[in-house]
Amino acid sequence: MGRMLVQAVQQNPEANLVGALEHAGSEHIGADAGTLAGIGELGVAISCDIDAVLANADCAIDFSLPVAFDANLAACARHGVSMVIGTTGLSDEQTEDLDQAAKKISVVYAQNYSVGVNASLVLLEQAARLFGDTVDIEIIEAHHRHKVDAPSGTAWMMAEAVAKPLGRDLKAVADCSRVGHTGERTRQTIGMQTIRGGDIVGEHTVMFIADGERVEITHKASSRMNFASGAVRAAVWTQNQTAGRFNMQNVLGIS
Repeated sequence: MGRMLVQAVQQNPEANLVGALEHAGSEHIGADAGTLAGIGELGVAISCDIDAVLANADCAIDFSLPVAFDANLAACARHGVSMVIGTTGLSDEQTEDLDQAAKKISVVYAQNYSVGVNASLVLLEQAARLFGDTVDIEIIEAHHRHKVDAPSGTAWMMAEAVAKPLGRDLKAVADCSRVGHTGERTRQTIGMQTIRGGDIVGEHTVMFIADGERVEITHKASSRMNFASGAVRAAVWTQNQTAGRFNMQNVLGIS
């Protein structure tokens, strides 16, 4: 994802790459970020010194792992640098830390930065309101074999988009595993099923299932560049914001 973020920054005329970070011990430390991204030398060396990089930055884009999130968030808050976060699988404690940091800096946090996915969330919320409690809701998501968390962050976003207008507590009604004799399905349940394999970039389908008919809303990603471009768009957007926590729908002006 880092390579695509470098490419996306270069493609956005309102953005400028001033630094690139890798973990200490990475074989890429010292390499030119543009060369590594396959777009030619940019004169920006990859570093593991986050304080040095943030000294010249207005916004940091973090698509790392939860294990690196705490240090990255603290450094951005310390330097007063806004942040766009695409890291999935954060704990409740880390989410609370994010909220605290958002009192000092502008933070955009989304499980998915694709414009198409965020448009889908609007459609899902509308569909949930229209159907109400007259349908069963199932979500199926598929990703490549290397994805380490399940269900995907996007699947959780979609589940929340349908649960909220129905007045359901997602943590209480999400059913992520069916094995053995499960008994009959209850109407309140929101099923979430996971597929992992090959090089699938990301596919999500939400099914509103009634007796005699079914409506499906599907988003399929064929390239991760959609996510990278959206994240850079969000980074540019943060420069006109005061401190606070935002999401991609705020960036797009649809929420």
